[in-house]
Amino acid sequence: MTTSETSAGSLIREWRTRRRMSQLDLAMEAEISQRHLSFVESGRAQPSREMVLHLAEQLSIPLRQRNQLLLAAGFAPSFSEKPLSDASLAPAMAAVETVLRGHEPFPALAVDRHWNLISANAAIGPFLADVSEPSLLAPPVNVLRLSLHPGGVAPRIVNLAEWRAHLLERLRHQNDAIGDPVLIELEQELRAYPSGLKSGRPA
Repeated sequence: MTTSETSAGSLIREWRTRRRMSQLDLAMEAEISQRHLSFVESGRAQPSREMVLHLAEQLSIPLRQRNQLLLAAGFAPSFSEKPLSDASLAPAMAAVETVLRGHEPFPALAVDRHWNLISANAAIGPFLADVSEPSLLAPPVNVLRLSLHPGGVAPRIVNLAEWRAHLLERLRHQNDAIGDPVLIELEQELRAYPSGLKSGRPA
């Protein structure tokens, strides 16, 4: 469902549920009446821009999703977003490269919010030498997919079952926190990969 098809109230209810808060919990945190919050969620009351941002703050909604919430409520986004290639981010990207080089001879990499590879140091190369599925190395390279795919690095990981469980748990927590559709789809894909457990043991 797109933002244009979703009301601000339903998004607030979705985030409240994601945060495992009752209407009373959120109303108390936001210092508003539960009745007013109920009206906002049901669409019987139209929240002001200030109320949208206030509720978003109480729910710890990420800035990108706050923009979506504002759009759903009929307001312009408040938070700007720039691609990593933007000139204003050049100093930050240079700092990232410095940190990566500083880790050599040990491997280090930088990823974006979707776990796509942004940059890596030279020590990463040997880890990719035996990747048998070329598509895994085609940009954008998703490091979680590369790590757990049977045609990627997974066959070389001795404790694959433990590593897989760790990555999936971390991704699950990330999805619980931000509900990014791209990451939700990625988690579903990764869970379908072989578990790394010996036959007869539960996944």
